[in-house]
Amino acid sequence: MFGRLAKNGREFEEQTREQINEYADAGLRTLVLAYRELDEDEYEEFEEAFTEAKNLVTADREEIIEKVGETIEKDLILLGATAVEDKLQHGVPECIDKLAQAGIKIWVLTGDKMETAINIGFACSLLREGMTQVIINSEAPEFKALAGESAISEALKASVLNQMKVGKEQLAESGEGSEALALIIDGKSLAYALEDDVKDMFLDVATGCASVICCRSSPKQKALVTRLLRNRTRNTTLAIGDGANDVGMLQEADIGIGISGFEGMQAVMSSDIAIAQFRFLERLLLVHGHWCYRRMSSMICYFFYKNIAFGFTLFFYEAYASFSGQAAYNDWYLSFYNVFFTSLPVIALGVFDQDVSSQFCLKFPALYQEGIHNVLFSWTRILSWAFNGAFSATCVFFFCIYSMEHQAFRKGGEIVGLEILGTTMYTCVVLIVNLQMALSINYFTYIQHLFIWGSVLFWYLFLLGYGAMSPTISTTAFMVFIEACAPSPSFWLVTLFVSIATLFPFFTYSAVQRRFFPMCHQMIQLMSFSGHLEDPEYCQMVRQRSSTPTNVGYTARFEAKSKSFEEEP
Repeated sequence: MFGRLAKNGREFEEQTREQINEYADAGLRTLVLAYRELDEDEYEEFEEAFTEAKNLVTADREEIIEKVGETIEKDLILLGATAVEDKLQHGVPECIDKLAQAGIKIWVLTGDKMETAINIGFACSLLREGMTQVIINSEAPEFKALAGESAISEALKASVLNQMKVGKEQLAESGEGSEALALIIDGKSLAYALEDDVKDMFLDVATGCASVICCRSSPKQKALVTRLLRNRTRNTTLAIGDGANDVGMLQEADIGIGISGFEGMQAVMSSDIAIAQFRFLERLLLVHGHWCYRRMSSMICYFFYKNIAFGFTLFFYEAYASFSGQAAYNDWYLSFYNVFFTSLPVIALGVFDQDVSSQFCLKFPALYQEGIHNVLFSWTRILSWAFNGAFSATCVFFFCIYSMEHQAFRKGGEIVGLEILGTTMYTCVVLIVNLQMALSINYFTYIQHLFIWGSVLFWYLFLLGYGAMSPTISTTAFMVFIEACAPSPSFWLVTLFVSIATLFPFFTYSAVQRRFFPMCHQMIQLMSFSGHLEDPEYCQMVRQRSSTPTNVGYTARFEAKSKSFEEEP
């Protein structure tokens, strides 16, 4: 605003600047007011150009609108300044502390003055005493003495580059302690930092700091910073805001969260998720985000497992039959595998499973880092489940073949035919994939019990009903269960033995891994079972499993103070 004042409109400029600085130091949000009288012809000319710019559909529409607005936003007469107290919402510092412990990096993009933003940073523990502040601003008085806009622009850009180089040197000097730095940059400097030849250096400095605060940022700059971070780092970005000036940022982020409040509903209407207060972000991410990631990753891995276990038995049989084209299973067996016999348990897993309760998700935010580092959906985990499926199929096929190929099956001494072998193999597959689900679930509900055991029961009922139909309908399944499989002890012994033998390696691996190499959520499960959840020594042991150091939030501030006291002689 001060740069847009007319020469005869600067009567109270110095006094207003002093007052604004006082207000900003007190943590108040400031607003400068100025006016200019327009004659009718000038206004009509502006309105026509402004309407034409708004109707454009080109990529540079916003820039043209901004240029048209600047034609009248000049030669203003200063009226004064206002200051408004905008207190932090309840629970914001606590929420930020939990998010920082979860390994989430927090950037603040605000339109406030630098002093106000710094005060807010200290209030919510994004900044703390002892944290090195890398400040990049454009308030140096020597720039005003330069003549011409191009000279000022070149000098500002050179200054921003120099300050960034200094910040990069500070990062290099701090080495492993680089996370203890904070970057604070104002709007004018940010405009140069986002230029093509500078933004890579800006991103290197910003990502090396524990906190980043961008002050005096325009809505467009907020969106550009979000886009830069999303495209260059390839990390998942989440933006949260409550005003119309946050709309661009919300739309550029991978996930946009709008806060409904006193600043209108534009942010909510442009977001993916709407919440009422900032502190609700804690439960949204740490509880529902963790559960959702775990459910989806487990569900997808299990889909790979159950279909590989089923498909490989078909492949092995084709090889056994010299690729004659003879199917191992009845046509309806093939059709109903993913529809009735194995689908409902995996849906229940994706909807109801919980590794730990919501209380422990909030108590141990480090659990969220399993999602950040993709522990549960890595290629290693996907391939291990695929291998488990191939191993299960191998056990099912070869155990069934070698136990039934030459062995008398009926009382009359007959050996099994294709229909009995296929039914036995299919029964083993249905049993194993459902029992595997029972071993993998952490949180049982009545619905999961119903779906798992109900799917197994439904398979036997289907065999009874389908086999009782006319041979023209049931084909190879006609009376196969009633007359052949059910009366034979071999059928029940083979299905029991194959199920145990196939699942025993997974059970052994899970027991050894949980006992000697537990993951974070498994340690919390063990603490809950053994009653050590309130033991500070056990809780600290779980928190030490965090793979990302915490340098933001009041927990980090407390630890930094404790460390400084310990180092004092």
